[in-house]
Amino acid sequence: MGRGASVNAPGFEGAIEAQTEVCRRLGAAFDPPDLHLRAGVSVNLRSGIEPINGLREWPEGNLSGWFFWAGTELSEADDFFQPLHLVHLPLWLPRILPYLALPLGWRFLLAEGYEDVWFDEALVHPRQ
Repeated sequence: MGRGASVNAPGFEGAIEAQTEVCRRLGAAFDPPDLHLRAGVSVNLRSGIEPINGLREWPEGNLSGWFFWAGTELSEADDFFQPLHLVHLPLWLPRILPYLALPLGWRFLLAEGYEDVWFDEALVHPRQ
């Protein structure tokens, strides 16, 4: 996994502190991804649709393992997720930044006044 969200990246001011607090509160290891890696984001992520979902799978190549989408349905369409460098997340949806340092296997679901964050073993050991 990556070792470093850059504290100097625009839009990430205070993010390291927020990420540290989320990991501490949940008892999760602090594992910030390299901000130059990419995440899979749904095109509707900035639409205002809720809930906001995120999950972290195994990284591969230039992909961080993070996937983010809006709504209750996770589409199987090939073009549902578009690549986005993590450094651009503050422009897309800054409210997910505090969860970015959660390690492999963690998921979250956010809506107005609601937060659910949990570890999903299936993300660490996917079915073959």
